[in-house]
Amino acid sequence: MAYNILISDPLSEDGIFPLREADGFKIVVDTDLTPDQLAEKIGEFDALLVRSQTQVTREIIEKATNLKIIGRAGVGVDNIDLPAATERGIIVVNAPDGNTNSAAEHTIAMLMSLARKIPQAFHSLKNKKWDRKTYIGVEVKNKTLGVVGFGRIGQEVAVRAKGQRMNVIAYDPFLTPEKAEKLGVQFGTVEDVIKAADFITIHTPLLKETRHLINKDAFAKMKDGVQIINCARGGIIDEEALYDAILSGKVAGAALDVFEEEPFVEHKLLTLPQVIATPHLGASTVEAQEIVAIDVSYDVVSFLTEGIVKNPVNLSSVPKDVLAKIEPYFNLTEQLGSFLSDLTEGPPEEINITYAGELANFDARPLSRNAVKGLLKSKLGESVNDVNAKFLADRLGITVNELKTPKSKGFTSLITVEVKTATGSRKVSGTLLNGLGGRIVRVDDFIVDVVPAGYLLFIRHKDQPGAIGRVGMLLAEEGINIATMQVGRSEVGGDAIMMLTIDKHVEVKGIEKLKALADIYDATPIDL
Repeated sequence: MAYNILISDPLSEDGIFPLREADGFKIVVDTDLTPDQLAEKIGEFDALLVRSQTQVTREIIEKATNLKIIGRAGVGVDNIDLPAATERGIIVVNAPDGNTNSAAEHTIAMLMSLARKIPQAFHSLKNKKWDRKTYIGVEVKNKTLGVVGFGRIGQEVAVRAKGQRMNVIAYDPFLTPEKAEKLGVQFGTVEDVIKAADFITIHTPLLKETRHLINKDAFAKMKDGVQIINCARGGIIDEEALYDAILSGKVAGAALDVFEEEPFVEHKLLTLPQVIATPHLGASTVEAQEIVAIDVSYDVVSFLTEGIVKNPVNLSSVPKDVLAKIEPYFNLTEQLGSFLSDLTEGPPEEINITYAGELANFDARPLSRNAVKGLLKSKLGESVNDVNAKFLADRLGITVNELKTPKSKGFTSLITVEVKTATGSRKVSGTLLNGLGGRIVRVDDFIVDVVPAGYLLFIRHKDQPGAIGRVGMLLAEEGINIATMQVGRSEVGGDAIMMLTIDKHVEVKGIEKLKALADIYDATPIDL
């Protein structure tokens, strides 16, 4: 069978050789198409390969009557209308691993340039100055590198840093002491890492939890003379706080490849001699650009000839009769996973998803992927989706089990998600109430009735008079309004819980105040 392939953004010939070598593939390269021209031509093609230039809009997709797959030669897919593609049954693939080596090498290059003040010395020499005293650097041997975010890139950076005989301490929400020992690094919390490190490098996604993770308070905990590298995402470091920390002498230098707003050419950080910077070059190598094109090309060939892809981004279609039964539960399962992500301490080792009642009669694997997605998304970011969630869990060493039972404890259908860690397990159950939508009906062994949306506050406490009042008074002092409250207890005077729906997020200082109240064991903010 013959397939027509359109490449609408510049890709190297070496990158598309899998397409050239495949039998029955006719390739058209046209990188100067206007949106109207692309809409006019797209109906002829089975596959479309793009980078970031081509905007694959809903209008384009509606004209793509024969299109089966869209390949994005890179990580981000913000230039592709994913819902529109999914609705039309068009699968979208990307290349999430292609820039790992490139980004790791750039990080090490920035670290060494920072330590030895190479850019500043070169600039001085270009200005015809022979100045050896000003640009005395430091050795990295026997220094401690703190790695915040220990995924693929963070681990590659650690390998290279150890080659420079650096000590490495790392934090990642999915890193355990056992995994750290196996990888030859020291395990620590974020606070452990920033306190111990001489150099700190960032490798986390930009999430609400990681935005301004490195802020004024974090800088205050660091060693005097610490040096900072960020080749991950702009916004993880509070740039104003970094500027102040450099001026005060707390931070001796910073190497930045990414910024909160890009292009980044006029910020006051660039006026500081202690700062070196590059214009988001982490993935800008010939090899990385070829690798992402190769990965996507292989996926296109594999999908069109065998129906198999390695890096899918969107969810492929499911049979309509199954979809009609399980689709109402999609949001609920993701919310249950997200709820447990906030509630669970430590990296998950096992996820058990139980379907009870009517749902036990259907193929619920799409729901399970949604639950895993909800659990991982707050830690890994938007790169987690319905299709790759199980794959990512496998790669993190998380076992996912799906269980079914006809016994639904009085509900038509009941979904229970349990997460096990090295320190214990937590579980949450949810259902759909006719005409009222999703509900969380059980947390661990406590019965509740909570809408899984907005800002929630989960509190464990001793069942004693006044506990609820003290919580209400403190939240009032913090300017936080309580919309609803659920309470439950195991026995009179025993362990109890409060589940509050509140109008805004409780800041860290507020949580600490709650934990300090009499009879309060723990307080956890949950953002759904």
